[in-house]
Amino acid sequence: MPILGDQLDRAHPALARLDRTRDRLLFVEAPGEAAQVWSHKARIALFFAAMRAFAAELVAAGYAVEYLRIGTHPHATLGDAWRAVLGRDRPDRVVACEPGDWRVLADLQRACAEFATPLAVLPDPHFLCSRDEFAAWAGDRSALRMEYFYRWMRKRTGVLMDADVPAGGRWNFDAENRASFGRGGPGAVPAPPRFAPDARTREALADVERHFPAHPGALASFAWPVTPGQARQALAAFVRDRLPRFGRHQDAMWTGMPFGWHSLLSAALNLKLLAPREVVAAAVQAWRDGAADLAAVEGFVRQVLGWREFVRGVYWRDMPGLAAANHFGHEAALPRWYWTGDTQMNCMRETVGQTLAHGYAHHIQRLMVTGNFALLARVRPQHACDWYLAAYVDAVDWVERPNTAGMALFADGGRFTSKPYVASGQYTRRMSNYCSGCRYDPAARTGERACPVTVLYWRFLLDHERVLARNPRTALMVRNAARLAAGERVAIAAAATRIDTRIDAL
Repeated sequence: MPILGDQLDRAHPALARLDRTRDRLLFVEAPGEAAQVWSHKARIALFFAAMRAFAAELVAAGYAVEYLRIGTHPHATLGDAWRAVLGRDRPDRVVACEPGDWRVLADLQRACAEFATPLAVLPDPHFLCSRDEFAAWAGDRSALRMEYFYRWMRKRTGVLMDADVPAGGRWNFDAENRASFGRGGPGAVPAPPRFAPDARTREALADVERHFPAHPGALASFAWPVTPGQARQALAAFVRDRLPRFGRHQDAMWTGMPFGWHSLLSAALNLKLLAPREVVAAAVQAWRDGAADLAAVEGFVRQVLGWREFVRGVYWRDMPGLAAANHFGHEAALPRWYWTGDTQMNCMRETVGQTLAHGYAHHIQRLMVTGNFALLARVRPQHACDWYLAAYVDAVDWVERPNTAGMALFADGGRFTSKPYVASGQYTRRMSNYCSGCRYDPAARTGERACPVTVLYWRFLLDHERVLARNPRTALMVRNAARLAAGERVAIAAAATRIDTRIDAL
């Protein structure tokens, strides 16, 4: 029975079916999984450390575990390891929990088919909405919208509901959760808990440095929870210290503030160290106890109960086509500084630098800084998706690909978003202090100091003017473009072309 690195849950459905007298659990640390995309060292280390901790817990509980540790076996990929074990042991069956990656599921199916071994793939009970339930909700809709799914989930779970009425009389407090910090900045921000690596985790960190020395990112600040106990401590600390101020400033960014009031729980959730039920329940209880206001709690619950469950449903509904989606036909390479942070654009230097240091950036940094630039710079969606999957400790394909290809890049043509999420450098100036002291001016769209984000934003509007004008959510953006004189349009196109030709030197 294979246990994948994002299935570290005692509620794993295969465990209930296991015969401890004859069945065995198989863990594999496959170097190919870290090289499938050029993974951040912290991402690899988190998977290894959490897998090893879970395997040790299972061994202590009396399960038979075979653990193929990096450097101790010849298998490059999960598929190679599975085929070797199937050929060696010839098991009567393989029982697995559904993977979070379409590619991994296909590899498992091929390996079992090669040896004619029956394979049972069990639904993952971790999620609040199964794949079948999502498919039934989606029906034959050509476009899917999270807001409607979220309301459906609220009704069926009773979360933040008073009978059939949403708590506070509103489904959504998003408009109250978009404030910037203003010139005074964020003030004192409670530090999230840090979990000092124990001996087992230190071994995992050392193995990553030994086997993946050229991979991006650093391990010096590694302090992520790697066990369910640590994850619950992180949840309690978030609810107590940061949830009360999470909502209002959840979109805001500031130099030297990598975490803000964000929960930092997505990695623990995605590895299954935490269950979404307990996370949602803890947040709702804080509201009921008067420790956090409804706007903050609803905003957080929407991310877990709504968006997280929604994108998983979209992923399994739209794969494998989503992996090849390229609505705008963009083919540019990802700028090299996405891997180094070595750029004069302060917003990119801050966000990429933070990402390399911690393997983390919050949703607006991902969507409206790195994602916005990749879309405006016409980066091939698959290149950007690979970077996001590699760069973040919480990245698993089912959650990363819809967020990147679908939301950040509009590569699926609006399958579940009603508009491209594009903005000029003026958005970054409004929501952060990144533009302060930057060599580029976010208000300028031509000239030597013109912000590359602003220049490329205006090119995008001009390139897609007619389509955007027909969309009520983007029509206002292109009204200003319609007022541009022919000479200014030419100047914007020329400035954008200069950016294209020297993009690695920005």
